[in-house]
Amino acid sequence: MPTAQTASVDRRALFSKISWHIIPYIFFLYILAYLDRVNVGFAALEMRRDLMLSATVYGTGAGIFFLGQGLFDLPSNLLLGKVGPRLWIARIMITWGIIATCMSLVKGEHSFYLLRFFLGVSEAGFFPGMILYLTYWFPSEERARAVAKFMTATSLAGVIGAPISSFLLKLEGRSGMHGWQWLFIVEGIPTILGGISVLFYLRDHPRDAPWLTDAEKKWLDDELERDRKAGGATERHHLLDAFKLPMVWVLAGIFLLDQIGIYTVNFWMPLVLNAIVHPAAAAAKEITDAAGASQIARYSTLPYIAAAIVTVIIGWSSDRLRERRGHMILCMLVSAVGFAWAALAHSLVIGLVAFTLAAVGFFSLMGPFWALPTRVLGGQAAAGGVAIITMIGSLGSFVGPTVTGRLRDATHSFSAGLYAVAGVAVLAAVLCLFLPGRDQSKTTEA
Repeated sequence: MPTAQTASVDRRALFSKISWHIIPYIFFLYILAYLDRVNVGFAALEMRRDLMLSATVYGTGAGIFFLGQGLFDLPSNLLLGKVGPRLWIARIMITWGIIATCMSLVKGEHSFYLLRFFLGVSEAGFFPGMILYLTYWFPSEERARAVAKFMTATSLAGVIGAPISSFLLKLEGRSGMHGWQWLFIVEGIPTILGGISVLFYLRDHPRDAPWLTDAEKKWLDDELERDRKAGGATERHHLLDAFKLPMVWVLAGIFLLDQIGIYTVNFWMPLVLNAIVHPAAAAAKEITDAAGASQIARYSTLPYIAAAIVTVIIGWSSDRLRERRGHMILCMLVSAVGFAWAALAHSLVIGLVAFTLAAVGFFSLMGPFWALPTRVLGGQAAAGGVAIITMIGSLGSFVGPTVTGRLRDATHSFSAGLYAVAGVAVLAAVLCLFLPGRDQSKTTEA
């Protein structure tokens, strides 16, 4: 029940204030993280040519990042809960920024594998930590929208990264370095600076926020506690509870399949589009010149722009209707159509439209998806549950790029890999049927 102190708090105004103080900043941090994670997809058009890396080697190296990340997501997220988000997120960003710049030192297959693996180790805990961090500020009724706004960084990183990468690839030969080396250096340094900024800007909990009034802090604390009780999170707050909850494992399976699709888009879309635009070159070495690489990087922005817009719409719709499962199924079926169509594409326009559908579906899943585990788990169980899901999902992030590369080398075509990912999306839609349906809980108004 509202007290005299909290009765005057305006719910909408409060969450608008919180969103403006938190979401743009962590959105910016995730763009830096995601860009350093996937910029190898843009670098690949030249990097593979200069270092003579096969499609199998490239796909394995791109994916091995996620083995390093997956191995350390769980301990990293548990440490975040003990150390606090501010110090731990700063440590993660500074470490991975340093290793991201060192990607410019890759000389061949083994150094490529090694640096990608340690890049994953250094970034472990960042994404699940941010999902956990949002639960400190937003109850479940607001969470899909908050997560969706945050997660648009994954698609907008492609929008921002494509023209930046296009420009940096044109620096080929400057100071005796390749364009892809400039790409890793210039895109890695801002992450180090972003990590330093976390120490001064991020607040661990609402009680530490100087921009909230005492009444707002008290109201938010009561609202979050009500939400935890309604979802059962107050009863599931030990780490073992996360392992025992069946929904965590269903979500982990869906996330694994989703990551196969997302990182097939991130790591292989430029190369597939290159094969469509330059089929003769693709049949030979799959690589065009620097100008062609820059052109493909620019084309790659369109699917990411569409994915960013639809991600926000799906998050808003999911919260408004208090429905998660149907939204997730729709997203997966759209992606299945997109990947199957991409396998048949013989023109750039069709290829872009197909990859837009593929990207829209897989990226837009995230808002309704992450609203589910964070509602029913609390404390160490929430930290562990989110980390378990991302840890298993990392296997999909490794499998997708790796298998696509092997199928490309084996069949001399991208079609087999694209059809396989379409099937993965259908399987994810089937798994969604095992999730709970509409959320029947009521929203507490101020």
